[in-house]
Amino acid sequence: MSVRFTVTPTRAEDVLGLGGGDGEPGGDSVDRTQDGEGVLTATPAVGDLGQKASSGEHAAEDRNQSLITGEHIRLLGDHLEKEPPIFPSDDCGGSVYEDRNLALFEEELDTRPKVSLLLNRMANYTNLPQGAKEHEEAEYVGEERGGAKRGPQMGTLVGVFLPCLQNILGIILFLRLTWVVGTAGVLQSLCIVLLCCCCTMLTAISMSAIATNGVVPAGGSYFMISRSLGPEFGGAVGLCFYLGTTFAGAMYILGAIEILLTYMCPSMAIFHTDDVNAEEGAMLNNMRVYGTCFLLLLALVVFVGVDYVNKFASVFLGCVVVSILSIYAGALKSAVSPPHFPVCMLGNRTLSAHSFTTCEKWLLSGNQTVRSELWKHFCHLNNSCDRYFLRNNLTSIQGIPGISSGIITENLWSNYGEKGKVVEKALLSSVNGLGSTNNHLPYIFTDITTSFTMLVGIFFPSVTGIMAGSNRSGDLKDAQKSIPMGTILAIVTTSLVYISTIILFGTCMDGVVLRDKFGGAVNGTLVVGTLSWPSHWVILLGSFFSTCGAGLQSLTGAPRLLQAIAKDNIVPFLRIFGKEKVNGEPTWALLLTVVIAELGILIASLDMVAPILSMFFLMCYLFVNLACALQTLLRTPNWRPRFRYYHWSLSFLGMSLCLALMFISSWYYAMAAMGIAGMIYKYIEFQGAEKEWGDGIRGLSLSAARFALLRLEEGPPHTKNWRPQLLVLLKLDEDLHVKYPRLLTFASQLKAGKGLTIVGSVLSGNFLESYGEATAAEQAIKCLMTRERVKGFCQVVVAAKVREGVSHLIQSCGLGGMKHNTVVLGWPSCWRQSEDPRAWKTFIGTVRVTTAAQLALLVPKNITLFPGNGDVLGEGTIDVWWIVHDGGLLMLLPFLLRQHKVWRKCSIRIFTVAQMEDNSIQMKKDLTTFLYHLRIEAQVEVVEMHDSDISAYTYERTLMMEQRSQMLRQMRLSKTEREREGITTSISSLSPPQAQIIKDRNSTLRLASLGSEDEDEADGAPDRIHMTWTKDRYQEKQWRQERTPDGYSDLMSIRPDHLNVRRMHTAVRLNEVIVNRSHDARLVLLNMPGPPRNIEGDENYMEFLEVLTEGLERVLLVRGGGCEVITIYS
Repeated sequence: MSVRFTVTPTRAEDVLGLGGGDGEPGGDSVDRTQDGEGVLTATPAVGDLGQKASSGEHAAEDRNQSLITGEHIRLLGDHLEKEPPIFPSDDCGGSVYEDRNLALFEEELDTRPKVSLLLNRMANYTNLPQGAKEHEEAEYVGEERGGAKRGPQMGTLVGVFLPCLQNILGIILFLRLTWVVGTAGVLQSLCIVLLCCCCTMLTAISMSAIATNGVVPAGGSYFMISRSLGPEFGGAVGLCFYLGTTFAGAMYILGAIEILLTYMCPSMAIFHTDDVNAEEGAMLNNMRVYGTCFLLLLALVVFVGVDYVNKFASVFLGCVVVSILSIYAGALKSAVSPPHFPVCMLGNRTLSAHSFTTCEKWLLSGNQTVRSELWKHFCHLNNSCDRYFLRNNLTSIQGIPGISSGIITENLWSNYGEKGKVVEKALLSSVNGLGSTNNHLPYIFTDITTSFTMLVGIFFPSVTGIMAGSNRSGDLKDAQKSIPMGTILAIVTTSLVYISTIILFGTCMDGVVLRDKFGGAVNGTLVVGTLSWPSHWVILLGSFFSTCGAGLQSLTGAPRLLQAIAKDNIVPFLRIFGKEKVNGEPTWALLLTVVIAELGILIASLDMVAPILSMFFLMCYLFVNLACALQTLLRTPNWRPRFRYYHWSLSFLGMSLCLALMFISSWYYAMAAMGIAGMIYKYIEFQGAEKEWGDGIRGLSLSAARFALLRLEEGPPHTKNWRPQLLVLLKLDEDLHVKYPRLLTFASQLKAGKGLTIVGSVLSGNFLESYGEATAAEQAIKCLMTRERVKGFCQVVVAAKVREGVSHLIQSCGLGGMKHNTVVLGWPSCWRQSEDPRAWKTFIGTVRVTTAAQLALLVPKNITLFPGNGDVLGEGTIDVWWIVHDGGLLMLLPFLLRQHKVWRKCSIRIFTVAQMEDNSIQMKKDLTTFLYHLRIEAQVEVVEMHDSDISAYTYERTLMMEQRSQMLRQMRLSKTEREREGITTSISSLSPPQAQIIKDRNSTLRLASLGSEDEDEADGAPDRIHMTWTKDRYQEKQWRQERTPDGYSDLMSIRPDHLNVRRMHTAVRLNEVIVNRSHDARLVLLNMPGPPRNIEGDENYMEFLEVLTEGLERVLLVRGGGCEVITIYS
């Protein structure tokens, strides 16, 4: 004997719905039984054998359809396979359900796993690469095949502090910092450093908050910005950061080539010239040639062996540290024994040591005094010498006077100059002989015009690199702890290095040496190398190899950043750069990086490239601060960073500082960078990046929408602000396709993308049973809205009756002040040919509900003849027949239509009707004046309609209308009786004639929509009809059926109602006038009469409207909402 019981699914396919079931936990329904020996066996239940055959084919599909996200599936994947069975085989039997504490949730465990499973898997969680869905799936598959990966092991020192230190300390420190100190002075140099370091410190605080708000996958600033501000901002700033990193590689290469050709091996120069004016151009060409070769070499190293780049990173960092330590050692040594670097001065002007060997005018040769070689430079062939040279003496000063010399008093203040100005020492006396200062003389000249803002742009790249730690978050043991501590510690350390070296340069070196950018006054030695100990070669070799390492790091990081952006698929044309080699190297991204870096190499000037990458880095830092500030102010529930030392005011201060530094450095570069980012943003927005990352911009939009909605609730909108906010009611066919898509086309032409548009439809049925059909209908409508370029919202309602659903839509659509004020409803075509009145009764019911809600109503007739968005109507007219005042909507609608390209060439004509007692001439004059004040250009015509007798045609038309209504009423009555007779016949065979028959009306799902012919005719009919049949009643019914054919003869004796005759007369007369004047109009707009108060006249109302619009191709019936929508006031 076996005992049958049910257990909680424990297999992976059972817990997560990965089997092939149709809503049952685990897919396969399994009966677990226990035989006599206590062994558990599993046998498929009846009806499930077919499901098992298809379970494997649909496993992946069901996994994606699970309510749990893909990340949670990945978190749970391994554990679900290793989870032991709930019922182990033992000697005790096992018929008792062990997880009895979770029995209440047993049916939900297929979509909502136990907490223990989730926590167990999260304990072994490792960071994802770049956060892309494709990466998550790839890692999930990799874990299934190859087992668990080795966890990250890097700590704060190795993983964050040292990489940040290497990226921050670089080429600017060795090649330009001394020149910045000499030009700006010690005080302003400290201001520049403090500005830049405060900017990076505030950014690091914001970055730390974002990085500690959950697990940050590898990707650095791009990941943080894109997931905080959305794909548009993320893509724009990510590409700017990529360009900045690429240009940083070009800058490092140019720095390495400058060190090589200027200080280490000047003889390697390819281009030479004796012309002083062409010397700069020759040097730039050398930089371009060697820079291109060097770029290709580094790219080849990255392509072949990127692992070696990471291995030698510590060696390159060691070079930087040794170089900096040699500066400190040389500064301390200068207090006791300053290095000997004499500088030759002519008066107060600095001379270049390349042009002479002895700082003397006269030399002693034997017993004779001869001219030194300086005379050759200052005197011409005609023995005319430079007057300044003749009147001033040559002196030799100590270029490195030492830390105890007190030279800092001279170096405190700035000394900016124009391009071509001679470097002078202010405290030296000179006789102004108005000598020449052209480039042929051996002076030290300033090569570019200097200013405080320009120096900020050149120096800022020396403080970038703070993202190096966050870029390696995937390799950190505890990223949430290491990133804030390591980054902030690196910024503090480098800031102290910069501040101390500025003070040391100002206290140890003479101002003319500091302002000598290329060391011409000290025999072509690197200026910072003159202070190093034991030799300037320590600085040369250290700075050269450190710049090479920094260049390699840039060429390694930039392609991976581009690859991450491409794999996120937010910029379609970058998709090709997401491809990689077998070993994962981004080959195509590296190729593009080399091409862009070559553009920086061709600039060939370190001082020109530095401000470019400053802009891109500053923009990246700006948006990191913006992301943190937004998340803090919006107080999103998911914003819970572990790093507590942040505040939104600090983020805004950092953002403002970044923006200020962008325009301080170079306003035109700033505008260009913002323009590039703006174009990328608009491109991504135009392409429609379908990414939902829970970004802050969405939260900001929600907050802004809430604020705006609350403001709109303060009072009704003014007439000047009125615009049609549309509720477009669509009818769907049996396949859930929109039956009349031109309704949406007309709505888009009327709105021109402005204001609110809600597209609604109604399905008849039960919501619990037809939820899937409602979702499919909503998707079909959204696709059509996208195709017709209608920007708005879609809402599909499921109701027991269509008329009730339409009423619900009209009452409840919208939110607060953003509610519709106009309903667009299609005309029920072929209503005359239909024996079922439900189609046109739904239409009239909608008109009544709209009127009761005081909403405007637009009914386009012959909608299939209306033009599409791709059509352009030629010259024609839009005729407006203004019969009764509706608040001005009739005059506003043609003006709005003419804003669209389809109707732009059409002119407006406004017709009004004058009765016998009206002055038509005065009416035309008043209407013309009224339109002039409304600023609407239109042609005005007044049509006179004199009283006339009712024609025989009108009388006959009314008679036919009433006869048709009576005949249809009798036909529906006969049909109902026949149905009841059929019920009686079928029941009589089962029970006596006097039996009580109860008919249950079970409603089934009907995919009907507006105007459905399947809707019940009687709105108030009960769900259960009780009918009692007796013999007498049955005989009475038979007698009435026998006389039914004679009832049709009564139709011939009907006399039309007098009121209906008058209404038909109005419809016929107006139709004659309208057709006569507007038969060739592109569109005719006229007032729509209100529905009759008595519902018995509904069919006559439809006939009146049909007569009113006969013979017109395109008609728009308009009914105002009872408020003024147009005004003459500004």
